[in-house]
Amino acid sequence: MTEISLASHALVRNSDAQAVLTALNAAQADCSRLVGGCVRDAVLGKLAHDIDIATQLAPEDVIAALQAAGIKVVPTGLAHGTVTAIPAGKPVEVTTLRTDVATDGRYAEVVFTDDWLADAQRRDLTMNALYCDALGHVFDPVGTGVADAKAGRVRFVGDSETRVTEDYLRILRFFRFHAFYGKGAPDPVALAACAAHRDGMAKLSVERVWMELKRLLAAPDPRVVLSAMAKTGVLAAILPEAEGLDALQHLVEIENSLFLDPEALQRLMALLPRDPTRVAGLVSRLKLSSAEGDRLLAWASDQTGIASYLSAREVRRALYWMGTPLYLDRVRLAWAHDSEPRRTSQWRAMIALSSGFVAPRFPVTGEQVLAAGARPGPAIGHILRELERWWVENDFTEDEMGLVERLKALVQALG
Repeated sequence: MTEISLASHALVRNSDAQAVLTALNAAQADCSRLVGGCVRDAVLGKLAHDIDIATQLAPEDVIAALQAAGIKVVPTGLAHGTVTAIPAGKPVEVTTLRTDVATDGRYAEVVFTDDWLADAQRRDLTMNALYCDALGHVFDPVGTGVADAKAGRVRFVGDSETRVTEDYLRILRFFRFHAFYGKGAPDPVALAACAAHRDGMAKLSVERVWMELKRLLAAPDPRVVLSAMAKTGVLAAILPEAEGLDALQHLVEIENSLFLDPEALQRLMALLPRDPTRVAGLVSRLKLSSAEGDRLLAWASDQTGIASYLSAREVRRALYWMGTPLYLDRVRLAWAHDSEPRRTSQWRAMIALSSGFVAPRFPVTGEQVLAAGARPGPAIGHILRELERWWVENDFTEDEMGLVERLKALVQALG
């Protein structure tokens, strides 16, 4: 047990956590503790989101204790000792202490134990191997978890190569945690292990790879970590399409200057060539969602000319045809690839012009085209498209009567 007390922290005072701990500890005194990320974040003075509890009770005893207390239980992962308790509010995961008996780089065969140290030694990072009892006392079995968390040292528990080869996803988790919690350069011992075993990531499901990469890209500033991933070959192993970090470096600076929240997909764009074929391959390989894939492909395929010297009128035209989301993707990424600081004010103005833009409604309908004398059929759509293009080119300024006159001229010209 450390000298740190979290008795006054919201985590320990959380009614859901206390309800579950009370139910479990009623079956066996001091058998259950908060564990992992929620304790790490509490030690760092942050709010905990997901609540996890570790217990010496066997899974069947966990279920019995929770049900005896009137708490709903869902057996979400009994083979690995995990159940989900659902008290009045947020779900709480409860997992029996365990140790690995066999690993294959992705999955582990486990046996249950009542040994807190053995459970801690199978965890990935020292800052995640922390426990806290119902009174707020913090336990740090590996001895360095609290100090590492406070110092921003992201390190594997025990031997780095052993931790990595047990589960190759830990390579990506190491970089993600450094992006969020690390200070300074990544741990060299951990980096060496990640570099040596990067090919093992081929065993991982692509969905898990994308989930970790997306989380990493959403970190406040992932530049140091991505640079380390590039140098160790880890980035190329999971994202061979990446063409360098310069645009990403500049994009983060742009975000900071405009007080923008990080956008993982936009940052991914900064790493990629604007090549529809290669981007489509990435979308397919990593199994991105339909929305994610559509957004990336729209950015990669769009042929609108985007440059810092566009006039306000040209910006409005681009916004009308592209829509604001695609326009902002194109402009921010074009700016990220522009290393000339003298054009900063122009890029800023282009982004500012998109704020509050509402595309005007094109006021001419197919019925009006027919009324002007056009014959039914494909020509109707052709006339509407030509008229709309002319209307947009003229900055949406023609009123409905003026458009009707233009329409009549088009109909006559087409016979």
